[in-house]
Amino acid sequence: MINTGANDLGGFLRSRRERLTPDVAGIAPGITHRRVPGLRREELAELAGVSAGYYTRLEQGASSSASPAVIDALAAALRLDRAEHEHLRMLAAPRRPTRSPSRRSRLRPSVRELLAAIPGTPAIVIDHRADILAWNRLGHALLAGHIDVDAPNTRNRPNVARMLFLDPHHRALYCEWSAKAQITVAALRQACARHPADRGLERRVGELVAQSSEFARLWARRPVRTCSYYVRQLEHPVVGRVTLANETVTLPDDDQQIGLFYARPGTPDADALTLLTQSLDPWPAPEGLSRRENAS
Repeated sequence: MINTGANDLGGFLRSRRERLTPDVAGIAPGITHRRVPGLRREELAELAGVSAGYYTRLEQGASSSASPAVIDALAAALRLDRAEHEHLRMLAAPRRPTRSPSRRSRLRPSVRELLAAIPGTPAIVIDHRADILAWNRLGHALLAGHIDVDAPNTRNRPNVARMLFLDPHHRALYCEWSAKAQITVAALRQACARHPADRGLERRVGELVAQSSEFARLWARRPVRTCSYYVRQLEHPVVGRVTLANETVTLPDDDQQIGLFYARPGTPDADALTLLTQSLDPWPAPEGLSRRENAS
């Protein structure tokens, strides 16, 4: 079983301790040979003001929680940024599941109406598992024109993480694929901390770890990053190279997000979106696969 976050406090602490070098932490190197570049447990415990035995229990999983004061002290000693600090807090006090672990996410009708009301802006809605719940026609044409437009309404919804790592046609969209991949894995890591015991999420992560060595490598690094705005440079099979802003809006009463893509008016990128709006042509289907097979 893949450890998706419910008991990952120790793993996250270890990953950040091994990342922190003695010189950055202000520790004299000494004469003792170091087997790893990061800090020793005893060194980190001293920096955080806790006993070495207590910290070792946290990292080894013998203790699955810590007080807010200890978490803050560890975050400061580890030089965590704001997103990593908040992630550490979630891991130290994981929430009990508040929903059926395998319940299918549902989209409010009003959100579907919102997508239809902005036909000139590519838009999609995803849930915490990265499943695509809906998109408008332009969002589909921009991101996944090679699969059926009705795929989000089927039993096997498209999943942005799966497409990014396992679908060569979607992967080829991103000129800076590595940056997109890190952000996608970080989002799944944080989702696992928010939704312990979510079996659907565990299955998705397990599938990606098994089928993509790139995903497995990134997952092991435990990336954490929070950002709602990006600039995406895409190599689109219909309109060519296009640079778009990507704004992400979190819905207030659901663990769902709306992704919006737009260009500055009067730019070649805006012209490309206009051209895509006028054509809405499907992408060529992947050789040997139907569109539905490629989406699941």
